[in-house]
Amino acid sequence: QVQLVESGGGLVQAGGSLRLSCAASGSIFSINTMGWYRQAPGKQRELVAAITTSGSTNYADSVKGRFTISRDNAKNTVYLQMNSLKLEDTAVYYCNADQVVVPMTWTPREYWGQGTQVTVSS
Repeated sequence: QVQLVESGGGLVQAGGSLRLSCAASGSIFSINTMGWYRQAPGKQRELVAAITTSGSTNYADSVKGRFTISRDNAKNTVYLQMNSLKLEDTAVYYCNADQVVVPMTWTPREYWGQGTQVTVSS
């Protein structure tokens, strides 16, 4: 069984910084893409940033230049450094692992974390 455990959310003032971490545990052979999504109240879940095994990244336009995604493949861990936070960054942030292969099934599938709250105050 694969689990994604997030940490690092919290309350921060506008202009501040937070760092989110997400560790995937279990008998994992490989993970293609790891990323972060967020969902604000009344809005759809949206991609924030994603990173492949080779280090290719993709960012939402709203966070480019402020957020940085990184990954430790050996630890199956992904990070999101969030700087210059804005009120509109307030949301529940979800970790995502896509194309996860485990030795028991060898069938790629997707996993989600439980979510961590990020609240930016004025």
